[in-house]
Amino acid sequence: MSLLARFLTALTALLAGLIGTWAHAQDYPSRPLRLIVPFGPGGVSDIVGRAYAQALERRLGQPVAVENRPGASGNIGTALVAASAADGYTLLFAFDGTMAINPHVYAKPGFDPIADFVAISKIGNSTQMLIASPGLPVSSLSDLIAKQASLKGLTFGSSGTASPGHVSGEMLRMASGLDLIHVPYKGGAAAVNDVMAGQIPLAFTALATAKPLIESGKLKGLAVTTGARSSLLPGIQTFVEAGLADFVVDTWLGVMAPARTPASIVERLSRESMAIVADTEIRTRLVSLGIEPSGSDSTAFARQLAADVARWAKVVRAAGINLNP
Repeated sequence: MSLLARFLTALTALLAGLIGTWAHAQDYPSRPLRLIVPFGPGGVSDIVGRAYAQALERRLGQPVAVENRPGASGNIGTALVAASAADGYTLLFAFDGTMAINPHVYAKPGFDPIADFVAISKIGNSTQMLIASPGLPVSSLSDLIAKQASLKGLTFGSSGTASPGHVSGEMLRMASGLDLIHVPYKGGAAAVNDVMAGQIPLAFTALATAKPLIESGKLKGLAVTTGARSSLLPGIQTFVEAGLADFVVDTWLGVMAPARTPASIVERLSRESMAIVADTEIRTRLVSLGIEPSGSDSTAFARQLAADVARWAKVVRAAGINLNP
């Protein structure tokens, strides 16, 4: 076969593939989708993921089945999606801790957050905050930092090693000079209970969890990790207000698809996702769960993912956090 003939054969095959992909994308969706939640039933990721799936089902006119695939701090379900066909029919309800922290603390997480995924839309942020036991003689993070000379060896709890709360605490230690020692728990509720009981003085937890306990006087709220004060607890300062410039941590939930998913499908899903989050009923549901609605487009979400992966790499390396056996 001549060089020209080989070139024409290769070109024909390429064009056929492109036409097939275009035709597939134009027909999308023509069958049911599945949304993988990499955590067990009943948690915030599962509840929000199911609300999103129901809304997406209505907008696409096709069933969207939610599958819980928990394990290894979200790695198992996330790796499953990374290895799935890039056709828009298998989506991931992603969590920032799994996507931006796990790749730095596991030797083999089973996925690359940048190379193996394309961002669809960030659905919302779960506000984190630093809480204190009622007996700790401080009223805010500013107060805690001002009194650090007399408060040595403070323990802080989180939902586990390498969790967003743990990594945020390490970042606080490095940024403020506070003498902090991490205590990992098997879940955030246990850490909060020990703070209330005075067993440990500090913990990072979700604002939605802490809010009623702060309002009843069972906990002190010292600071929120968001860029602006939360409308749910407007009396609690931010980390930036306490003098820690750039200390803004988004604990986000969002939708992703396998890399190489056709651009037209990504754009469609991004558009539908933003419309879902703009819906008053969905926004009310998110706020009731302590989630600040976002609804960013694919480009903005991809930009945040890349920034978070880079940020947490530095913190994890500096703190020496490692989950390898």
